[in-house]
Amino acid sequence: MTTVGEFMTTRLVTMDGNDTLTAAAQEMRDSAIGDVVVTDGDNVVGIVTDRDITVRAVAENMDPSSTQLNQITSKDVVTVSQYDDAVAAADLMRTYAVRRLPVIDDGRLVGLVSMGDLAVEREPQSVLADISADDPNN
Repeated sequence: MTTVGEFMTTRLVTMDGNDTLTAAAQEMRDSAIGDVVVTDGDNVVGIVTDRDITVRAVAENMDPSSTQLNQITSKDVVTVSQYDDAVAAADLMRTYAVRRLPVIDDGRLVGLVSMGDLAVEREPQSVLADISADDPNN
């Protein structure tokens, strides 16, 4: 059994729900990532992706410099443990139609597993794995 902890991403960026969309977008750009984990103290409260900023905020004429992450955060976050089976994590992604799962250990955020991570691990010859393994182009 391959566990989530064997291939999860540990290079995480977390931001407070009161931070602005502009701050999140700048952090995503500077860190070459497509999402930030939104926290309230040590608790994971959601995830905001670059797509969320575009579709949920900019397309709705929300001002990125004053709109807070908690206004557009994907809530009801589904999480996994680093000891969970990778196939079970993929099944959760399919069931809940999500592309990323925060990895929690003893109530603490320790990583993030994405659909791309699963592809690289489980289907290394797939197109998604090739794209996910490449360096960012932004």
